Amino acid sequence: MRKTLAGLGLALLLAPAGAGAQAPEVERLIEGLDPASPVTRGIRVPAAPDLTTTTAPPGTAAISLTVTFASGSAGLGPEAVRVLDNLGQALGSARLASYRFRVEGHTDTVGPAAMNQVLSERRAAAVRDFLIRRHGVDPARIEAVGLGETQLLVATQDETAEPRNRRVQVVNLGG
Repeated sequence: MRKTLAGLGLALLLAPAGAGAQAPEVERLIEGLDPASPVTRGIRVPAAPDLTTTTAPPGTAAISLTVTFASGSAGLGPEAVRVLDNLGQALGSARLASYRFRVEGHTDTVGPAAMNQVLSERRAAAVRDFLIRRHGVDPARIEAVGLGETQLLVATQDETAEPRNRRVQVVNLGG
């Protein structure tokens, strides 16, 4: 009996994403991007991560994700793919299916501002293209914009490497 229960529990944990409940990481992304969720409305939910620390206006459904890129590159590495696979599943969920989103690329202050602007645009476009190509997100539902170092999450001096500023922010634009 004990083996059967343990085996059943393992089978439930390993079930494909479409076979039942969403993975916890995907559910947290949905909570951050759904305007109707308690997290978005500013109600602290103990089980929810702090993905809502963003530069979006208060009350806007948005999340910040750490999507790692090689220095000066817009190529997606394995860790970035893992993060973006979760985002792709979240955007494909029934709760978010009727919304449009803006993918914002952000950089830190290392390097010339003009270079950071172009790099952030390339990275936002790479994320958008990945979501469309790999997860079938309708191109009309997702736009990409690079904001360079113009909206720092953590205020820093020029030429300061701050990983929290090198991020992708996803903002719900409504239906």
